[in-house]
Formats: sequence, structure tokens, C-alpha cells
Amino acid sequence: MIELLTPAQLDEMRPAGAFVGEVLSALSEAADVGVNLLDLDALAHEMIRKRGAESCYIDYHPSFGAMPFGKVLCTSVNDAVLHGLPHDYKLKDGDLASLDFAVSVDGWVCDSAISVIVGTPREEDQRLIDQAQEALDAAISVARAGNKVGDISAAIGAVGRSHGLAINTQFGGHGVGRTMHGDPHIPNDGRAGRGFTLQPGLVIAIEPWFLHSTDEIVMDGDGWTIRSADGSRGAHVEHTIAITDGDPIIMTARS
Repeated sequence: MIELLTPAQLDEMRPAGAFVGEVLSALSEAADVGVNLLDLDALAHEMIRKRGAESCYIDYHPSFGAMPFGKVLCTSVNDAVLHGLPHDYKLKDGDLASLDFAVSVDGWVCDSAISVIVGTPREEDQRLIDQAQEALDAAISVARAGNKVGDISAAIGAVGRSHGLAINTQFGGHGVGRTMHGDPHIPNDGRAGRGFTLQPGLVIAIEPWFLHSTDEIVMDGDGWTIRSADGSRGAHVEHTIAITDGDPIIMTARS
């Protein structure tokens, strides 16, 4: 079911978005050479505890997951691009890390992701992050009342293809509200003018993710982490936004 929120409810959701942005900013600063992925998860967990928020991930167990996720942060490194399960791994110079975080604050959920390069960047990795961000910006620019979900998908796909990237549509954006994943589903490619009509009060997470040289993915042995089929690196960016009568509101904006 697609839920439309009132202006008052959108105001109630803003603290959740601000907190998600705050946590991701702190995590991106903390992600340095030698830092363990489990320490990043612990930092996010401690911030959740202090805020009195509730993790959307720790008990999350969808059909594609081998078991409840058990952590509060997705940490996808290098050839991992989605749902990376934090484990005993120390970040190395040049690693490309995607951090995905969602929580509920006072009953409202927001979801966001950021990709960062640890230490010395590879030019091709920074370019991939920039391309994913370009796709997110393009998608947000057309996320306006009266347009269609397909317009968002088409905007992401057009940016990806303009850079010669193959685009996977198995995992993409989604509705957000009282729960983390709701309708509508927003693939990262599609046809403009198709699908659900965007309306004021709709809150969605838009999340482009690209791989350097493939659109094929495989599941890691941990039952959660999704990797590129050819070992190429991936980048993932995401914001929760609200559709209004005017410009969309980026609920998870970071300082």
C-alpha cells in the first residue's frame, strides 16, 4: 500500500532524517585505514542507543536474507555493493566503502547511504561515486508531484548509460514511512511517463548503485552481502526524500 503523509507528519519525520544524516556523517569521518567494520557498526549502535532510536536492520529478515541481519549498519567494501554484513575486516588504503543506514525515530523511518574512499583514492573509484551521485541528483530533480515513478527510474538509467555503465534493476528505491520498505518500488532504470503518479506526501528512498563493469551480482557466503559477479567495485548512494507541491525535501541531508 502506498502511504501519503500530511505536512504535519512530514515534520514529525524530519528528526529521523536529520539523525540518519548525522550518523552517516560521523561514520564517513570514522572510516579510515585500519578501522574495523565491526567498530563502525558499534559506533552506529552507540549513536542509536544515545538517541533512543530503533534500528531497522538488526532484526530485518526478508526472503533473500539467510537469517536476521544482526547488525545496525550495512558495510559494503570494494566488490561488495549492497547489504554488506559487518565482519572482522580492517579497512585498507584505497578501499571503496558503501555505508547504508536506516533507523526509526519516534515511529518514523528514514534511510540513506554514502560511498567513501578510504585513504588514497583510485581515480576510477571516485569517478564511479560521482556518477552514482549524479544519478541521484538527476532522480531527485524529477521527483515532483505529477511526474511518474518511471521518470525517476529513467533519470537514473540515463545517467548510468551516459557513462557506459550496465544497470541492475533487482534492487532499487522504495517507499518509506512507518516501515523501512514499502511501495512503490523504484528500479534504477525504466521508462519515463510510466508507473505511479508522484503525489504530495509521498516519501521515498532513491538509491542508485553502479558497478564498474557489470550488472551481474552474486550473493556472498554470509547470506547477505551482494557482490559484483566479476569482482569489479561498486558505489551506492541514497537519500530519503518527500514529494511536495514544490521542490522535493531531502529528509536525510548531511552537513
